[in-house]
Amino acid sequence: MKRILPFLVTAGMLLTMVLLPPGLGGQPQGRKKAPPTPVRAVTMATGLWHPWSLAFLPNGDMLVTERNGKLRLMHDGRLDAEPIGGVPPVHSVRLSGLMEVLLHPQFTQNHLVYLTYTKDVAEGQVATTLARGRLEGHQLAEVKDILICDPWAGDGGSGSRLAWGRDGTLYMTTGASNGNAAQEPGSLRGKILRLRDDGTAAPGNPFAGRAGHRPEIFSMGHRNSLGLALNPATGEIWNNENGPYGGDEINIIKAGANYGWPKVSFGREYTGAKIPNFGEGMTQPVVFWAPSIAPSGMAFYTGDRFPDWKNNVLVGAMLGGAVQGYPHLERIIFDENWDEIGRQSLLADLRKRIRDVRQGPDGLVYVLTDEEDGALIRLEPAR
Repeated sequence: MKRILPFLVTAGMLLTMVLLPPGLGGQPQGRKKAPPTPVRAVTMATGLWHPWSLAFLPNGDMLVTERNGKLRLMHDGRLDAEPIGGVPPVHSVRLSGLMEVLLHPQFTQNHLVYLTYTKDVAEGQVATTLARGRLEGHQLAEVKDILICDPWAGDGGSGSRLAWGRDGTLYMTTGASNGNAAQEPGSLRGKILRLRDDGTAAPGNPFAGRAGHRPEIFSMGHRNSLGLALNPATGEIWNNENGPYGGDEINIIKAGANYGWPKVSFGREYTGAKIPNFGEGMTQPVVFWAPSIAPSGMAFYTGDRFPDWKNNVLVGAMLGGAVQGYPHLERIIFDENWDEIGRQSLLADLRKRIRDVRQGPDGLVYVLTDEEDGALIRLEPAR
């Protein structure tokens, strides 16, 4: 049974940073601004154990990953009690476990599904891994690891996201919160990778053929990237990543660029020590947060159901970003040049960590809350 949460969310109620003047948030300049669209939050499913990612199937069903290694099916608006079979065993500790789920662009022909997960590779060692299988009914068949990153001691977490580029290549994030791996060209950790659909390095990658450099690397210097999305207006890949103590950021990903971690950050070490916020040859973020909001899933809104959100970026926030703040869904507003001009907090009344956000084929917005009793929630116009 779907449950409607007992509140309405309007731009006026939960606007925490700006009041949008006419012309912003997708409203063309020079036209009379329509009133903000009131939003209703509808809980579609509960009982999900720290859900991470969701994907929409062509028939309207959804796939949802749980960090403990379960791939769940939402069928006809209800959560199927039985997980989908065939998912490989995962190392599920702290932030490690089953993470991204993504369909192949030609899924209707080949039924291919991609997963990222944390894999046990040796005693005390784990690795971020990309797997691919064929969805046949309620089972993943022919599941194969198509990329295994270099291992690290398995006492921490390292997130991973996937996104398809316009050219059909697959982008994959890998984390490196500690140590210098993000700056090491021979390591796949702390990078954004650009791959063929079989997991091998895509042609034209910036470091291909260079001694000591992995050919899969597209960009480097990333800490823990928990959001990745294609900007449909520009064709660029954007990521968001968690900084240390402050310094969360959104980046526009360029071939061969170095985004600084751990040499450069707008945050501080957990000890309070300063980190330089500029370094020669390092690429600056387009958005950053200090204090942290712990950004996670990210989506560009392109639909018509929320006209004042057009071409805005939606980011899940795992923290409130202030002493009295709460986790929320953050809407970031850009002008026609993709310069940030405002932010809005949504769903703060839930007080739930937002792990993922996606625009559905119906133009509505779907979010996952990161709890032991996590929920799938749909945002829809209230009128």
